[in-house]
Amino acid sequence: MEILRVYSKVFLIGILSIVGLVSCGRSTVGVVSDPDELSLLRIQDPRVELVDTYRIGVDDRLQISVWRNPELSVTVPVRPDGKISIPLVGDVHAGGLSPDEVAKNIEAQLAKYIRDPKVAVILTDLVSHEYLSRVRVTGAVRNSISMPYRPGATVLDLVLSAGGVNEFAAPNKSVLYRSTEDGEKAYRVKLDDILKEGRLETNYYIQPGDVITVPEKIF
Repeated sequence: MEILRVYSKVFLIGILSIVGLVSCGRSTVGVVSDPDELSLLRIQDPRVELVDTYRIGVDDRLQISVWRNPELSVTVPVRPDGKISIPLVGDVHAGGLSPDEVAKNIEAQLAKYIRDPKVAVILTDLVSHEYLSRVRVTGAVRNSISMPYRPGATVLDLVLSAGGVNEFAAPNKSVLYRSTEDGEKAYRVKLDDILKEGRLETNYYIQPGDVITVPEKIF
């Protein structure tokens, strides 16, 4: 009986150990320890950040929509003086402001003429920041590219736009370079895992100004 009791304890301990390992494994799947990498893998729609932080510049085009007043809704460019022209209101400053700030300014001006105006400002062409926000793919790809930033684009989107990697590439040693407030940072991109195995852990969302470099194999 004593031997049976000992075996029972050993068996129970073994079962608890296995359960513990399985639980730990499940709790750590998909956890990114590096906060910078976690920010790259934003769960939220990446377009939200762009709209909140973008500052309007000269030559950008804005679509102004006034609720229940279609005659006041227009699409206008930002002039060199940073202003736009709105029906009934006249000139409104837009340069250096966010779309929401411009909408509030227009609402304040329109309130002199109509009751409780509701204004939406949508960026239709981001001309002023187009060059600075371009994204690039270089190295062992079919075609090195420099293209305008598109909200929601990922590493895979850019590499496919470049025609994919060539026969000399070392895809899993690819690097994403990003300029931040703390200086330039580099993130390893495992392109081979993305392209051949569908493993998307390093298929980061692209930010304006990003550069992806695909190195060649060392023979």
